[in-house]
Amino acid sequence: MEKFELPLSELTLAQKLDLMESIWDDLAKDEKTLESPAWHEEVLKDREEALAADKLSVSDWEKAKDRIRKNVSCK
Repeated sequence: MEKFELPLSELTLAQKLDLMESIWDDLAKDEKTLESPAWHEEVLKDREEALAADKLSVSDWEKAKDRIRKNVSCK
């Protein structure tokens, strides 16, 4: 496979984050091709238990992204 070069140093932080999100969205379209590492199942189990015990809360993904964008300088 041929390596694909991007002028990353010329992109703003906001553009880089948008690019990362676009790549992840594309990868996630066929999640069966994404194999999780072995430790991931244990982390998910721990988080599910913490959520069930009211030790964690969840956020809507769109609201979480908005909150992240407000807390990260993208200039």
